[in-house]
Amino acid sequence: MKKEVKEQFDEVTGHSQLTMQVVEHVRSLISKGEVHPGDRLPPERELARKLKISRSSLRAGIGFLSAMGVLKSRHGAGTFVSTGPPALDSSSLSVLGALHGFLPWQMFEARLVLESNVAALAAERATDEHIAELAEEVAEMYASLTDPQEYLIHDVRFHRTIARASGNPILGALMETITANLYEYRSKTVQNAVDLKESAEMHREIYRAIRSHHPVQARQAMEKHLNLARIAQASEADLATVVTPSSESPSENPTT
Repeated sequence: MKKEVKEQFDEVTGHSQLTMQVVEHVRSLISKGEVHPGDRLPPERELARKLKISRSSLRAGIGFLSAMGVLKSRHGAGTFVSTGPPALDSSSLSVLGALHGFLPWQMFEARLVLESNVAALAAERATDEHIAELAEEVAEMYASLTDPQEYLIHDVRFHRTIARASGNPILGALMETITANLYEYRSKTVQNAVDLKESAEMHREIYRAIRSHHPVQARQAMEKHLNLARIAQASEADLATVVTPSSESPSENPTT
């Protein structure tokens, strides 16, 4: 069993390294001025060949950057650099490195304090555009119930939209550091989640409170969601540690 656990750890570590290799390459392209906001990235095949990684590893890195808001994929058109913040050289990415050593319970405590109040502000200040974006992400969550990795991307985008809807760029920047770290951590365990429908329903409850402009309800819905998510993610992490790669035993808890 110890050998199997070590093999899984090595596999996760390798996946994370390849993901960050993609992140660093895109950061370099932007820093050198080779791509600008709104530009399309080179085709997947070309990027994978240049980085000497598989296309699945490349997509993991692109998914990471999409969840952070750096890239935006358009079906049938390709992957583009986002026209708005955050940029790769912003504080959100530099702080991300420091966040790697944080423990999961510490991250959840920070999220609970920060994001519940951000949700309340969003309920007061969200524009029609913000509300439409939240509705779209909830719809995408329901559409990806059978694909945990895809679900996770829309999950993170939902929380990022709430941060922007709060109307406070400082809170938005703080949320970027947390959601970026959350995505990297969850991408390693989300495959063990099974009750994605319950998770989607919790996100819909938050959305409805914000759409109705009820700050108290939005705060309470977010607190409920995060407290349940903490339990769920602990279960996912446990399964990722002890389940063998060939096992398909599902988690009994919802995802974030």
